[in-house]
Amino acid sequence: MKPIKVGLLGIGTVGSGTFNVLKRNQEEIMRRAGRAIQITMVADLNVERARELTHGECEVVNDANLLVNHPDIDIVIELIGGYGIAKDLVLKAIANGKHVVTANKALLALHGNEIFAAAQEKGVIVAFEAAVAGGIPIIKALREGLTANRIQWIAGIINGTTNFILSEMRDKGLDFATALKEAQALGYAEADPTFDIEGIDAAHKATIMAAIAYGIPMQFSRAHVEGITKLEAIDIRYAEQLGYRIKLLGISKRTQHGIELRVHPTLIPEKRLIANVEGAMNAVLVQGDAVGATLYYGKGAGAEPTASAVIADLVDITRLATADPGHRVPHLAFQPNALSDFPIMAMSEIVTSYYLRIHVADETGVLADVTRILAKLSISIDAMLQKEPAEGESRTDIVMLTHQTQEKNIVAAIADIEALPSVFGSVVKLRSEELS
Repeated sequence: MKPIKVGLLGIGTVGSGTFNVLKRNQEEIMRRAGRAIQITMVADLNVERARELTHGECEVVNDANLLVNHPDIDIVIELIGGYGIAKDLVLKAIANGKHVVTANKALLALHGNEIFAAAQEKGVIVAFEAAVAGGIPIIKALREGLTANRIQWIAGIINGTTNFILSEMRDKGLDFATALKEAQALGYAEADPTFDIEGIDAAHKATIMAAIAYGIPMQFSRAHVEGITKLEAIDIRYAEQLGYRIKLLGISKRTQHGIELRVHPTLIPEKRLIANVEGAMNAVLVQGDAVGATLYYGKGAGAEPTASAVIADLVDITRLATADPGHRVPHLAFQPNALSDFPIMAMSEIVTSYYLRIHVADETGVLADVTRILAKLSISIDAMLQKEPAEGESRTDIVMLTHQTQEKNIVAAIADIEALPSVFGSVVKLRSEELS
C-alpha cells in the first residue's frame, strides 16, 4: 500500500519534534498504522533552517499555499499557531479534500465550529489531540475512552508555565514577578507571557474539552477567565496553613442550569493528587457518572511530548481515511446534528466555596461585623485563621474558607465588608474546589 503523504506547515519546536519522532519510530508507527506515513513537504518562511532540520529529506517551500494546494499531499499538519493565516490555510486544506492535524488550541476555541462544519461537508478529518495538554491523550479519552459516561465535571492544570510559577512561589516563597522572571530564564515562559499568565491559553483548552465532554459548540467568548498576575505569595502560605494548594484550573461542570466554564486560581485540598502536580507538568481530572474520577498526567508541552500527540492523530487518520465519513468518530464526540444548546452559565450564578482574606483593624467587634454580613446572605464559614498582628502593628488579616454559595452572594458580601470602617483595602477572593 502506498505511503500516506504529509505536508507540515511550520517546523519550529513541535514541527521538528514531529519530524524526528516520525523518522525515529517509523517502523513501529507503520506496524500500527498499516502503511507508511511520510512528511514529503514542509512550508516555512525560514527555508534554510527548515532544510537543515529535515536533512534534505523532503521538499521545502516558503509559500504555505503551495503545500495546501499540492495534489499529492493527503494530510496537512498545521503548527503555525494563531488564528489569522492558520485559519485560512486550514480551511483551504479542507476545501482541497485534505485531512488536517493541528495543535492550535486558539484556532479551534475561536473558530472550531466553522472548521468542523467545513470538514464535515467535505468528508475529511480534523484531528487535534496535541491542542490540549501536549502529550497527554485527554482528547482521545474524552471523545472515545469515556464515551459511555455522562461527564459531570472536568478540572485541569493545563498550562505548564503558570503551574511552574505557582510551584516556585510556594516552594521558594517568591513573589509573582520574581517567579515569572525565573520561568522566562529557564524557557518555561515566553518573552510575552500574557496568554499564559492571564489564563487565556488555559481557557482555550478548557473550551475544547467542555465542547467534547458535553456535546456543545465551542464557546470561548462565554468562558470566565482569570490569570495569576494578582496572586500574592501570602495567600499561597495561608492556603497551605488551611491544608490547600493553589493551582490555576480550567474547570467545566454540568449543572441543571447549564454548563460552567471557567479558568481561575483555585484552592484544592492538598490530599488530592492533582494538588501535588508541580513544575511545568499538566494534569486533567475527569468525573464520569459510570467510571468515577480518572486522572491524566504528563508533559503538557515540549517538542517530543506534543509530537507524540500529533503523530497519534496521523496514525488515526491513516487508519480511518478510507472509512465512510458517517462512521468516523465525530470531531466533538457527539454527532454534529446532536450538539446541545445547553447554555454556558453566567459567572454570577455558579456555586462554589471561597477563600477570603480581609485586612482589618485589630479591635473588638470586627469579626462579629464580618460574620453578620456573611450570615445575612446565608454564607456559612467552614474554616478560619485570625493572625496576631505583628509587633507594633494595629492591623491584621482574617482568613476564611466558606461553604458553597453563589458567586453573586459572595460578591455582595464583599462589597458590604469592604464598606466597614474597620476593613482596609480590598478583600482578596479566591475560589475553592474539593474535587471529590
